[in-house]
Amino acid sequence: METAAITWMPVRRAGDWLLDTGLSVVLTVLSAVLVVRFIAWATRRITDHIDANYDHGDELVRSEASKHRHSVAQVISWVIITIVWVLTVVQVVSRLGLPVTGLVAPATVLGAALGFGAQRLVQDILAGFFIITERQYGFGDMVRLAITGSSDDAEGVVEDVTLRVSRLRNADGEVITVPNGQILKAVNLSKDWARSVVDVPVPVSADLNRVNDALHQVCVSAYNDRSLKKLLLDQPSVMGVESISVDEVSVRMVARSLPGKQFQVGRELRVRIVTAMRRQGISVEPEMVADKGDEEAE
Repeated sequence: METAAITWMPVRRAGDWLLDTGLSVVLTVLSAVLVVRFIAWATRRITDHIDANYDHGDELVRSEASKHRHSVAQVISWVIITIVWVLTVVQVVSRLGLPVTGLVAPATVLGAALGFGAQRLVQDILAGFFIITERQYGFGDMVRLAITGSSDDAEGVVEDVTLRVSRLRNADGEVITVPNGQILKAVNLSKDWARSVVDVPVPVSADLNRVNDALHQVCVSAYNDRSLKKLLLDQPSVMGVESISVDEVSVRMVARSLPGKQFQVGRELRVRIVTAMRRQGISVEPEMVADKGDEEAE
């Protein structure tokens, strides 16, 4: 009987441990999961409310304040979730009764080793902090990012901004994730206002007075068009001769538009320009009408 009692002692202790410490650890982890899910749900509700105000409103583009609020909500949720998991790990270690004091020396060595490897992580977080606080770009902005070690820039619409990474979706539907610390230059193509610059190449033999008159009529008709006028901040203007080559002269037209709408405005202007030039008997190839809106966007 004594042997049977001794045999059941470890089983009884294991059962007591599971009912006491094990159950406590499981409840702690489950609580953390529920809190994280609630934070994610609350963040989605907030961002959906911000998006709903834009979708159901009369504005054609998002305001800078709404884009910033959307980004701040995402960053705050990311920070809170990180803190919740860190506190959960600390609680689990404490409940398991691990000798924390005995781990100080190994943790110091491990921390020093991780410190060198975590430099990029710290750099990403600091860069993300300044991106948010300085309002360089936010959710819904169209941006072009120059990345360290890459010859090609990342360009697309911002879908997510955290303290560590920025996620873009390009025109092909691909999602590009860029660590914030690797961003050398950020070009915001949809902040406050944008500018579409169209260079019109015409033959040297063409009458520039007729060309300027035709382009001026294009500016007037474009601004009087109800659908296009909503995208324009003022009437497009003809700047004059931009460059001269052996067989052609380039005349520049400029139009200020709502942020992110410079590409649509540029396409509409190119169609009108080609039509107007053909009416004047001036040969202009559609593919030769260059749109500089990407580079000139503010």
